[in-house]
Amino acid sequence: MSNFKRQILLCVLLIIASAAFYFLQIRIFHAERDTVFYLFQDLAFLPIQVLLVTVFVDQVFRIHEKITMLTKLNMVIGAFFSEVGTALLRSFSEFDVNFERICGKMLVTESWSEKTFREVSREVNTLPYNLDLTGKNLNQLREKMAAKRDFLLRLLENQNLLEHDTFTNLLWAVFHLSEELQAREDLSQLSGSDRAHLAIDMKRAYVLLIVEWLAYMKHLKKEYPYLFSLAVRLNPFDPAASPVVK
Repeated sequence: MSNFKRQILLCVLLIIASAAFYFLQIRIFHAERDTVFYLFQDLAFLPIQVLLVTVFVDQVFRIHEKITMLTKLNMVIGAFFSEVGTALLRSFSEFDVNFERICGKMLVTESWSEKTFREVSREVNTLPYNLDLTGKNLNQLREKMAAKRDFLLRLLENQNLLEHDTFTNLLWAVFHLSEELQAREDLSQLSGSDRAHLAIDMKRAYVLLIVEWLAYMKHLKKEYPYLFSLAVRLNPFDPAASPVVK
């Protein structure tokens, strides 16, 4: 029996049961008028019951589902930074002329509050990033990103990521930069305009990475202190970063 047929059968059985109880009530108490009165009173309250169930209760379930989905998404984001993101931040920082200026703001510690994370996130969005690709080994970066291409494609296939716009934008920016690098045969012989174009693509991915990394660190500090401890020790903005506990 199909699920739809089972539902129809259940509805019929419930209606029959309800009619049987009303019939017994009339036969036992002989109060047809009172039974009809209370029947209509129950029917009058039915729209309010529907309102409570469909609006308020449904909203509670939706909020719970959204929290559950965001938790799963944060697991995906964690896998991204473990597999690709942190290494990309280190690679991109080699092209950042003002990297030392950013480092001073990104040394996350246990003492950081949610307010600190918000303030730093706003500040890094407004910094004048300057990426210089002249004389740098772009071929090595291309190889690193090509090695993670399949991983990035699997992430882009995750439909749940549509619920996380900023992370989706980050993935597309990183994937686009990878495609731009792969499309050129010799990255050591770029024209000035082509190098400037690639610098813009890298800057886009770089800034989105920094902002998303801060949000991820904030999440770890709140929900997973032991993971946060390791992430702090592996901070890509800390020149002295080391996984060894000192």
